[in-house]
Amino acid sequence: VQLQASGGGLVQAGGSLRLSCTASGRAFWPYAVGWFRQAPGKEREFVASIGWSADNPRYAVSVEGRFTISKDVVKKTIYLQMNSLKPEDTALYSCAAKSGSHGPYSNWGQGTQVTVSS
Repeated sequence: VQLQASGGGLVQAGGSLRLSCTASGRAFWPYAVGWFRQAPGKEREFVASIGWSADNPRYAVSVEGRFTISKDVVKKTIYLQMNSLKPEDTALYSCAAKSGSHGPYSNWGQGTQVTVSS
């Protein structure tokens, strides 16, 4: 299974973007899918996740109330709606999946760059 993120771009502070993460390949039924981001010179950090069978969305404190994660099981796609973007949201955004509640995230896809100008 491969995950491909898309939808990034350049946006002004206060603007919005919607990222997509689509799985390709064989049947895809993970335990959860997550969005992560990595800014230059910083470690990768968790942004949001959603369960594949049950939603149970989770968010990093820094994005809660501004970002919304959702999914389309038929399309094998996860979305990240990002509103009220801030310059500190600038990063490479990637998606990954995990097969169990305690397992690590894997199937990392190529990221999509989000740049927020002030």
